[in-house]
Amino acid sequence: MLMIDNCGQAFYLNHMKIILAGYNLDSEVIEELKKNSPERQDITPETISAAYARISRDPRPVNELRAVARAEVERARRSNQNIIFKMGHHSVAERAVFNFDLIGLSRLAIEEVEHFRLCSYTEKSQRYITLDGDYVLPEEIKQAGPEFEKLFVETIEAQNEAYRYFYGRLREHFFKKYEKQAANPKNQSILDGWAKEDARYVVSLATKGQLGLTANARNLELIIRRLAAKKNAELEELRRQLYDLAKKVAPSIILFTEASPYETEMMANVGREVERLLAVGETCRNQAGQAKPEEIELVEYSENGDELILAGLLFSAAGLSFQEAL
Repeated sequence: MLMIDNCGQAFYLNHMKIILAGYNLDSEVIEELKKNSPERQDITPETISAAYARISRDPRPVNELRAVARAEVERARRSNQNIIFKMGHHSVAERAVFNFDLIGLSRLAIEEVEHFRLCSYTEKSQRYITLDGDYVLPEEIKQAGPEFEKLFVETIEAQNEAYRYFYGRLREHFFKKYEKQAANPKNQSILDGWAKEDARYVVSLATKGQLGLTANARNLELIIRRLAAKKNAELEELRRQLYDLAKKVAPSIILFTEASPYETEMMANVGREVERLLAVGETCRNQAGQAKPEEIELVEYSENGDELILAGLLFSAAGLSFQEAL
């Protein structure tokens, strides 16, 4: 038997009870609600983290644990810090989720952020939106001197001018080549997108963009820590703002934010060692008169790949062992 409570927030099936414990709200909505209600401390994702962390050792229902955490926010914060920092249970931080508007970042900075694949992103598309020439002038270029800044700006503006030229010519080309399809207004945005998609090859990594980022606190902490190891002014400013905004809302679950030796040294050391080995390999090939290897080469593949996929399906559906399925 299925019943819904009067509030519409819980579902019951026999002895099962499912409660919607929380969901994302726009920060401006949250601020408006805070203005129109008495001052309170529990408007933070930390209470969810603390309550769920207690499930393994406290027999009370989860909704009661959440109520206790909301009533004792400072205690909940101390609990989070103890569990994450002292006990090493970082999964507690995954209960808290943050959404960030990232506006005015360079393409280079956006690529660095999107390297973290366990987060979610929606990016301003260079295919669907016509670029308007905005770009980031790196602090490093400005500090290098007026002559470097002048050269940089001239180069970027030349690239942007080339983008506008190629976009116009490519658009004309696609509409002419696919004249029949272009006659239908529904197809025109597709053809226009092809022109933008090809024209964008000429623009630089300094081109401004924007994206929406959604990350739980554990992954956000990793982003902040990895950015701390980057020797780049724009990325350092991005790191600072991400940390300051998240720390203000949830100070107990954003803890490990300084770059470790792994972040600061390991990848740089690997890069130097790879350069050395490549140089040695090039020297050896030249001495032996060997041809330069192909730029694209298939180095490994699964033999009988179709059979392996079918065996996996049989293993899942027929109750056979994987060896029997093969």
